[in-house]
Amino acid sequence: MRREFPEEGDIVIGTVKDVKPYGAFVELLEYPGKEGMIHISEVTSGWVKNIRDHVKVGQRVVAKVLRVDERKGHIDLSLKRVTEQQKRAKVQEWKRFQRASKMLERAAEKLGKSLEEAWEEVGYLLEDEFGELYNAFETMVIEGKEVLDDLEISEEWKNVLYEVAKESIELTNVEVEGIIEMKSYAPDGIKQIKKALTTALKANPYEDVEVKITYIGAPKYRVVVIAPDYKSGEEVLKKVCEKAVETIKKLGGEGSYYRESKK
Repeated sequence: MRREFPEEGDIVIGTVKDVKPYGAFVELLEYPGKEGMIHISEVTSGWVKNIRDHVKVGQRVVAKVLRVDERKGHIDLSLKRVTEQQKRAKVQEWKRFQRASKMLERAAEKLGKSLEEAWEEVGYLLEDEFGELYNAFETMVIEGKEVLDDLEISEEWKNVLYEVAKESIELTNVEVEGIIEMKSYAPDGIKQIKKALTTALKANPYEDVEVKITYIGAPKYRVVVIAPDYKSGEEVLKKVCEKAVETIKKLGGEGSYYRESKK
């Protein structure tokens, strides 16, 4: 079940419902029926002459939870303690949640159920398993409805969730990168390295995965794999790099590879 209250330190998103001289009251979008208060001292760094110059009724805000008193229902918030990175990440997370909630609602309608019933029967379970609801739908598209097999979800729900996921999510290609380092001490060393790289390209087993190898500077070569998902991208990167290293070593040279960050 979803928590009724946020916890201290959480980043939350909400809508300003009222502004007083001493602070602003915010409806928390992720916690229905809950409201937090931003004291004037937590609006921005420095002295605030008029709080209405900084927050207005109807404004969407991202805040940090400072204190929670569940018994009294009080939630103290801060705007100034939220970084720009946290703000962008929270807005993106909220957009994903809204989209996923709409998808869950469509799935529920196909079964003649309400959104509330959908959350109780499968929504919270999917959040617990995949971290967030959108991740669940996205994983279904990538790996198939089999990812739900270990969960206590009926076949009826599995089928309709998978159907909605495929209808709603269009995956874009991702890139994964690695660096191969190779040396050859043979007179025709350049030729042997080219042979190792050519052999490596043939290790890609998928038609929908593209592999590019470019020269960085001796002894480094960049491998870029463009794939429909990270799982196949990582698999192909590993196969290609391992084949290149294996081949150059068979030819009497040296080789190794390492992973670069995802894009």
